[in-house]
Amino acid sequence: MPVSRYYDVKRDEKGERYLEPYVSGFLLLRLPLLNKGTAFTEEERRALGLLGLLPPHVNTLEEQKERVYRRYRLQASPLEKHIYLRNLQDRNEVLFYALLVDHLEEMLPILYTPTVGEAVREFSHIYRYPRGFTVSTKDIDQVEEALGNVPLEEVRLIVATDSSAILGIGDQGYGGMSISIGKLTLYTAVGGVGPDKTLPVELDVGTDREDLLKDPLYLGVRHKRLRGEAYYRFLDRFVEAVKKRYPKALIQWEDFAKEAAFNVLERYRKVIPSFNDDIQGTGAVALAGVLSACRLKGERLSEQAAVVYGAGAGGIGVAWALVEGMKREGLSMEEARARVLVLDSKGLLVEGRAMEDYKKPFAQRAERIAGWRFSGAYPNLLETVENARATVLLGLSGQGGSFTEPVVRAMLENTPRPVIFPLSNPTSATEALPDDLIYWTEGKALVAAGSPFPPVGFKGRTIPVGQGNNAFIFPGLGLGAILSRAREVTDGMVLEAAYALHDFTQAHFPDLLYPPVARLREVSPYVAARVMAKALEEGVAEEERIRGLDLEGLLAFVRSRFWEPRYLPYRPAPVI
Repeated sequence: MPVSRYYDVKRDEKGERYLEPYVSGFLLLRLPLLNKGTAFTEEERRALGLLGLLPPHVNTLEEQKERVYRRYRLQASPLEKHIYLRNLQDRNEVLFYALLVDHLEEMLPILYTPTVGEAVREFSHIYRYPRGFTVSTKDIDQVEEALGNVPLEEVRLIVATDSSAILGIGDQGYGGMSISIGKLTLYTAVGGVGPDKTLPVELDVGTDREDLLKDPLYLGVRHKRLRGEAYYRFLDRFVEAVKKRYPKALIQWEDFAKEAAFNVLERYRKVIPSFNDDIQGTGAVALAGVLSACRLKGERLSEQAAVVYGAGAGGIGVAWALVEGMKREGLSMEEARARVLVLDSKGLLVEGRAMEDYKKPFAQRAERIAGWRFSGAYPNLLETVENARATVLLGLSGQGGSFTEPVVRAMLENTPRPVIFPLSNPTSATEALPDDLIYWTEGKALVAAGSPFPPVGFKGRTIPVGQGNNAFIFPGLGLGAILSRAREVTDGMVLEAAYALHDFTQAHFPDLLYPPVARLREVSPYVAARVMAKALEEGVAEEERIRGLDLEGLLAFVRSRFWEPRYLPYRPAPVI
């Protein structure tokens, strides 16, 4: 079966890849996966019916990149730059990725956090061109037919969102499609997954945002969110259709609200290979950063008292990962959970208080706080930091400025080098600015944030700010699961991704908490190879070609299948 109804990728007698298009002329120029624009050679122009449709000069890819980069630099704001790059992607996919790879550190904040938050909010107002797959309450009963309209035959990776909890900005209705598109952009740019193997998905089950429902330009269905059994019947239909249309596909669940995020993960993780980046990806990237911080301090993870501020999908995911990391260092489950303290909007999670089921495993036993001093029904953030003598503070609350100076100075009272990660996105939701954290701790804190921040100057020193970006985890985790043909994404595979990231950082950037974003294309293959090794170890890998390979062999296997943004030659299909 060809890759698409519009083209196929084949190999010649020397084993070199080439494209065999099933369309020509004007239509070919309108398909971003096929369009080379001014880079079509003269021979290709004659063979593909393009004579007279393009300027006479044939550009190289390098010349095209120079032209579009100049235009990119002229855009006035981050959102305008985002729109410009998305328009480029919708014209010429290879050129878009070639440009992005060359300017990864510069463009990642434009295509992903923090600018993607603004793009989500404005999605219906800046909509230009259809991309991805939408299934809504209007057409869920025809989802199989709708999936049949997708012109890609070998989709291996789907990012699906119901847009109920986007970043730190909540319910965004149909605008969440920007998140699915953005995540898959990273899967291709730094995870090496070919763009014709990916499918962004919006699960439009409505929105509770009155401003969206009343907006005449809003593109989603106009009713309140589907809930309860009707919601899960909707998802069941979607998953069933995906399994039928794309039996080798992996689903990354993205930006689902709190309890739904956990329910969806558990409902489908053994039905179809899938994981939740907000829970598992966030947990893994936080664990990797804390492990690096402990190494820099000369201490062990199991010696820390960690406070996790925020008990949504991300916060509970981080708490889970820290507990698992402490268990790996010899603590019992009970001992590890006593060292990981989680707070929600009402205060510390303590057994006996009302809370959602997914929070209960991380509630502290009442005797743990028996001797504490606190003023309310349950300890607040400052009281928890003081009483628990916290050494690690992680923010996943979406509450900007919640790490106040008294809280941060209390951390410094507990340890000479506090570990403080305000991980909430976008930038407006971050719990503290790195400059403040550095100054309040007299330059002693080890700081990483969810959004990119420049280094902080302090008393003649330049202190780097790590970026605890999920992009260090999910592209490699997903790629490893795909290439190993894993039946499921196990907890062991997720944790292995965290330790792989830490080990890569230690080997290549021993003085940093995380590698520079510019090195993401080196991180992802290594994470993928480690994930594949764990899939083999746990018996969930079905890819026969990787059996018996050591880590170097797995890494070579990954690299040989890592998609690169370069133009392939064209050979028109023979006329029958």
